[in-house]
Amino acid sequence: MDRILERIKPFGKVKIDESMKQHTTYRIGGIVDYYIYPKNELALIRLLEILKEEAIPYYILGRGSNLLFHDSHFHGAIINLDQTLNEFYFEPNGLLIAQAGCSLINLAMEAMRHSLSGLEFASGIPGSVGGGLFMNAGAYNSNLSNVLVKVLVLKDGEIVWLDKEDLEYDYRHSLFQKHRDWTILAGCFQLIPKEQEEIRQLMNSRRSRRMQTQPLDQPCAGSVFRNPKEMPAWKIIDELGLRGKRIGDAMISEKHSNFIVNCGEAKAEDVHRLIECVQIRAKEKFGIDLIQEVEYLNWNEKEDEEKDAES
Repeated sequence: MDRILERIKPFGKVKIDESMKQHTTYRIGGIVDYYIYPKNELALIRLLEILKEEAIPYYILGRGSNLLFHDSHFHGAIINLDQTLNEFYFEPNGLLIAQAGCSLINLAMEAMRHSLSGLEFASGIPGSVGGGLFMNAGAYNSNLSNVLVKVLVLKDGEIVWLDKEDLEYDYRHSLFQKHRDWTILAGCFQLIPKEQEEIRQLMNSRRSRRMQTQPLDQPCAGSVFRNPKEMPAWKIIDELGLRGKRIGDAMISEKHSNFIVNCGEAKAEDVHRLIECVQIRAKEKFGIDLIQEVEYLNWNEKEDEEKDAES
């Protein structure tokens, strides 16, 4: 057992040389040295301290949606929160406290069972609270910041509640994107009472629509591009004639052109090249800068930047 493993193993379940294909909705990604499920919040805090002491790069993961991991070997650690930091509590006044590893879909269902409205839009988002708060996840013209009160954050070695107003929430944006050294631990949300059957019917109708219009039977990461003000991203892609375009085993979905699907053994670079192709063509034809929602974690690029900085 190596020295690093000896240090981190007391604080959680650790997998060595784990394939990231098993942990992302794209089913794409290389091998990571350490894949860790911390036992609890205290264990997470200590794990982060150890990794920093050992100068080991790390990334905190929820449910692996909206992420594109590079195919190369990541000599670092992935910390997964969805198995252990997934407790949630409903208060009588409609407040919901949920840890970062909680499933957004599960929370939407539980809110419905408590006859509480506000999370219906999240019933089809296959991500976690932590990831959702990081990017202000949303759908159907709503998002998490609409119901958010405050976020529990580990920053500068302290655990603090930060009010929504101080976190620069906007469309698919939050202050956390500027402070990747901060760790989201939980969120506090204000929901409102509503008839359970009314909530259920809305969620069911949206689920039926998603099944009809989105390629949910194939590995993907949801919508690839943010919708610009000029027109929806899918319409731009259709106008460019790119619906169905394929690079390797990555393809712009024929069912919904703002989705890129993995048709078999797609590589991260295949998806990345498709994204760049759409962006370049959209800029050339419409003068529109399409911003991608899918985050591309390219370890090689980071290592190249560090080498350039050292030289």
